[in-house]
Parts: sequence; structure tokens; C-alpha cells
Amino acid sequence: MKIIITSILFLLLSSSLFSQGFLTSVSKRGTTAAPFLSIGQGARATAMGSAFVAVTDDPTALYWNPAGITKVEGFGFVVDHTKWFADLNYNFMAMTYNLGDFGTVGMSLTMSDYGEMDVTTVEQPEGTGETFSVSDAAFSVAWAIQLTDNFAIGFNPKFIYQNIWKMSANAIALDMGVQYVTPFDGIVLGMSISNFGSKMKMTGTSALVLYDPDPGSSGNNGSIPAELQTDEWDLPLNFRVGLAYQPLKIEDNTITVSVDAMHFSDNFESVNLGAEYVFNDFVFIRGGFKSLFLDDSEESFSLGFGLKQRLLGNVAISVDYAYQDFGRLNNIQKFNIGINF
Repeated sequence: MKIIITSILFLLLSSSLFSQGFLTSVSKRGTTAAPFLSIGQGARATAMGSAFVAVTDDPTALYWNPAGITKVEGFGFVVDHTKWFADLNYNFMAMTYNLGDFGTVGMSLTMSDYGEMDVTTVEQPEGTGETFSVSDAAFSVAWAIQLTDNFAIGFNPKFIYQNIWKMSANAIALDMGVQYVTPFDGIVLGMSISNFGSKMKMTGTSALVLYDPDPGSSGNNGSIPAELQTDEWDLPLNFRVGLAYQPLKIEDNTITVSVDAMHFSDNFESVNLGAEYVFNDFVFIRGGFKSLFLDDSEESFSLGFGLKQRLLGNVAISVDYAYQDFGRLNNIQKFNIGINF
């Protein structure tokens, strides 16, 4: 019990300590690096309005709450594809392996696909004939353990990389989470803090320029090699606390409802709501609402479904789809395939 209380207090204090000063009238939107780290992974979680920190029990827990991977028996694997707005695509892969009394280990990889773009300049606005690419990537290795029958804790250190043309930046960060099955009629409490780590700073040959220290003089050297300095930017620090509850569990029918409170370093606070209906552990229907109480948010309702088929007794294959309304930005869609044995 001391370990449980200490872990929960640590998460609460960490959120308070590392986010001091952003409970203001300024949202700080667009002030962090690597914003792709805030894009939710997994069609199931997205369909449930991203209210998933207490629900998560599959390999996508590596994104939402690393403590959740302790719920995955044996080997788990999932591949998720996101069709983001503006023709952007993100791919997420996660795998976990349960070591029994030694906990559960896992790893994940997130990568972006922006496509090739034309290089333009002031002098050549139609293009120089060159192309450039942009890429985002995050790789993590996690470990989580069930300390008691009702309490699990997980850690997920990761490496983050961004690149645009001839400039790049990297950082290291840590995700940490807990899940606690409370004594109150099976209510599950989940908490996680994500992306606590170093700052990112773009460096590369694009910052090398020729500088004229005195453009008004005609006798000086107007081509002195120099390097432009870029600022350092924090990662998007996210804190989630949520509850999950099953109001219906009769024979082959189960309903799970969940609610998450979100605390961002680059936005205001918000609330997510979600629900999932399961029939015979085969058909899954989901719905949710994201970013409640967040003014000017384009995110709103989400829907989705899933199918799971068991083969040879201990092999389960799942297919999931999610649709999320994004207001003026239209919508996003997610597809994922998972296997567990």
C-alpha cells in the first residue's frame, strides 16, 4: 500500500511541478516541439474519445499508459495507421511480452509520412527543381510490473527525432503510468505523465550562412561564414488521470465507460468521454467525445468498431477502425491490426 500511495503521489506531484505556470489565460498552443507526440495511437482508444488511460490493456498502452501492458498475456503486437488531415499519415507499431513475475517488456515505433515537397525561394516561388522531406520518429522501450493483484506501474523511456530538409533535432523523454483497481465495485483508476524529457533544438547545414556585419560599407568582407542560432523547445508534456467502469457485465454482453481529465503543457485542460460495447468478445462497438470544455477545439465526437477472432485456442487476431470528427479540418481515420498469443 505504501508503494501504491507513493507512486500515485509521485505522478500527481510531477504533474504539478513540471507544469507550474500554465494554468493561465494563455494556452501556449504551438509552443512545443514534436507535436506528433500528442496524436493518439490505436483505433480503439481514438474511437472511445481518447478516454483510455484507465482502460488500456493492449500494446497501445505504450502510448497511453505503460502500466497497461501488464494486462497483455503472452505476446502482443499491433500495427496502427492514421490518415491525418492535410494528407499526412502516421504509422505506429508496438509489441509486448509478458515475463510473468518479472513484469512485461515492450517496444514501440512511431513514424510519419509527409511525402516529398518542392523547395521554393523568394526568387523562385514556383520551385528550384529540388525537393525536400520532413520526418518524425519516436522509439521507446518499456517495462511494467504488477506490484499487487490490483496495482501496476510502468515506465517507457523513448528517443525522439525530427528532420526537415537539412536540419534535425532529437530528444530523450520518459512516460510513466499507474493503474489501480479500486475497492469501489471494480472501478479502475489510471494516471500517466508523458514526454517528460529534454528540449529539442534544430541544427544542420541550413543554419550556415554568409553574413555581412556592415552592409553600409563597401570595403569590408561581406561574406563572413556564420551560423544562425535556433531556440530550444520543450516537448508536449501531457498528464492524464481517468476512471473506467463496467456498468454492464452479463454473460456475453459487456459495456465499459471511461472518463479522462487532461492536463497539457501547450493547451488548456479538457475532458474526454468514451464507451465500448462488447458482444461475446467478438464484436466491439465504440463511441466517445474528445476535448470537452476546451474552447475553439476542432475535435469532437468519434466512432468505431472492432472484430476479434480466436484461432487455435490461444491466438487472437483483432481488426479495429476509428473515425473522429475534426470540424473545419474534416476528419481523421485510423486502422489497426493486432495479434496476441
